[in-house]
Amino acid sequence: MKIFTYPSQAAEKRLQQITGRSLAFRQKDLQAVRRILADVQKGGDGALIKYVNRFDAPHLTTAQLRVDPDEIRAAGRRVDRAFVRALNRARRQIEAYHRQQAPRSWIDTPRPGTLVGQLVRPVDAAGIYVPGGKAGATPLVSSVLMGAVPAKIAGVERVVMATPPRADGGIDPHLLVAARDVGVDEIYRVGSAWGIAALAYGTETIARVETIVGPGNIYVTLAKKLVAGTVGIDMIAGPSEILVVADATADPEAAAADLLSQAEHDPLASAVLVTDDESTAKAVAASLKRQLAALPRGEIAAASLKHYGAILVVPDLDTALELANRIAPEHLELLVAEPFSHLGAIRNAGAVFLGAYTPEPVGDYIAGPNHVLPTAGTARFSSALSVDHFTKKTSVIHYNRSALENEAADIVRLAEVEGLVAHARAVRVRQNK
Repeated sequence: MKIFTYPSQAAEKRLQQITGRSLAFRQKDLQAVRRILADVQKGGDGALIKYVNRFDAPHLTTAQLRVDPDEIRAAGRRVDRAFVRALNRARRQIEAYHRQQAPRSWIDTPRPGTLVGQLVRPVDAAGIYVPGGKAGATPLVSSVLMGAVPAKIAGVERVVMATPPRADGGIDPHLLVAARDVGVDEIYRVGSAWGIAALAYGTETIARVETIVGPGNIYVTLAKKLVAGTVGIDMIAGPSEILVVADATADPEAAAADLLSQAEHDPLASAVLVTDDESTAKAVAASLKRQLAALPRGEIAAASLKHYGAILVVPDLDTALELANRIAPEHLELLVAEPFSHLGAIRNAGAVFLGAYTPEPVGDYIAGPNHVLPTAGTARFSSALSVDHFTKKTSVIHYNRSALENEAADIVRLAEVEGLVAHARAVRVRQNK
């Protein structure tokens, strides 16, 4: 990656390219997804299986859309003990973190004769979308955990998983074991926009859900965008991104590896290093070149670094942190001597990774916090997937006669100012009774 001195015109131009990555979509993709959603909404299982047969599993039948218990039990015999051990640790730690998020109902009596409060209830059903990767080659087990664990902690009674099948109709056993262990209730072999449509609208086989969460390709993202409002969604997520703030104490090999951990996701991914030490900048650039040459997904990572990567040399760490807040990255690493002393300066980031031994993949898999994070600068106003995404909050209000009479005149006056006569009358008819 090219090294830029910041501030400068060249650095500013590069930053504009990086931060200019928006969540806009091509019209032809939008139209294609609209057609798919309409097809499934109207045609149900018939339309759904048509897309599954065309794009994923040619011989799958409607009767095979739902994964049966026997296949899930068989999957348990096809995974190794090391996987089960890692899965159990990740599940325990993700559960422990998300339990801390559980909201509570509350009641208050702020004034004589009044009661106000909030009831927190889970949604009735949640859909967890889990990408299958090309031909099932990259089963995202972590997506099962990050979606289903907070749903179950929220108290959702029906948690449904949708994931695309392999060409033979099978589902990777690691995904099935993960789903079983976190308590997923139903698993369906449906992916892409048609899978989202089935979850949002329902079909003869798949009952609709109230909330859909989970990452996916451009068609999945667009489908979630279009069904939002019909159902709840977690967020509209773009390509992955990482910003590493490093000082002279940072290990250049580790910093380069961390940048590549996100660059290998997608040619549109962004990887940025910001440092106050020029020798660190040069060492990281050299390490990137070496590591990239040996990376199996090197072509993808190289495209990411070329178009949306940068190494920025800044005057001091305060400038580096201001840049971080401006970019509002999905993942922010602080590879500096005293990372905790700078945490308070961070205003905008999906997740912050503190210190030399906390690489981003720790958060992807096992630390506990959710890895479904805001991207493309949306960390300025949005948050990680959490238990809150699976709950709804209902306000509770009670007034007795004296409380209403005490506040009636003010209610009536405000209603009159707004020109809402019936609002005012609904209060007046209760006065002096």
